[in-house]
Amino acid sequence: MRGLKGKRFIIGGGATGMGSRLAVRLIDEGAQVLVGDINLPALDTLKAERGAILTQHYDLADEQSAEKLVSAAVEAFGGLDGIAITGADLSKATMGNDHPVPDMDVAIWERTNRVNLIGPAVLIRAAIPHLKAAGGGSIAAVSSGSAFNGMPALPAYAASKAGLQALIRHVARLVGKANIRCNGVSPGLVETPGAMVNLTPDMRARALADTPLPRFGQPEDIASMLAFLLSDDAEWITGQTFAVNGGAGFRD
Repeated sequence: MRGLKGKRFIIGGGATGMGSRLAVRLIDEGAQVLVGDINLPALDTLKAERGAILTQHYDLADEQSAEKLVSAAVEAFGGLDGIAITGADLSKATMGNDHPVPDMDVAIWERTNRVNLIGPAVLIRAAIPHLKAAGGGSIAAVSSGSAFNGMPALPAYAASKAGLQALIRHVARLVGKANIRCNGVSPGLVETPGAMVNLTPDMRARALADTPLPRFGQPEDIASMLAFLLSDDAEWITGQTFAVNGGAGFRD
């Protein structure tokens, strides 16, 4: 893709799944990449796969962790050209207790939004001055189809992802004149450990039946769109969230 070679990127929450595939894609395109994640063993595995990837502990729920991640990238690379936010709290402890509103647990809502919405906002805030210093850049974040479809389960997760889409539009308008773009990707059901562990076999079967294409998504499918949005091929795209979902959700 045009304009990735030599560029400097952070991937927040990128040790596994979509984020790890994006890291590999960017490295293979000639970019410099720092991946931050709370999962240190997974970071080690990713580093073993592509030795050029830099890694650092990063917790989306920790404000200071975001500042440290950005500072580490700027120190290592001499600047910053873009960030991708691919992490979220998909743990069974959180999503398994994300009940419909009549039975909601406020602590689960607070935890979900702290990681999935406030965490990205804090990382974007830390990155913006450095993107401006570079003369512009790109921000890409992973949302979810749940933000649109009014699913009866996981309301805190869905609300956090809908909020992320509002954040994307806010940032796009806020910093567009500084030549900084901000976009999102809304995946369908992607076969990652974090996503599949929360689904019963019946839920998986129904999801596949509702998808026009004959398979679930793979992390590489989402990584390809994220890489495009970070690249100069997308230099006139901002404030958008793109569905990459095998056709799930469109109306006949």
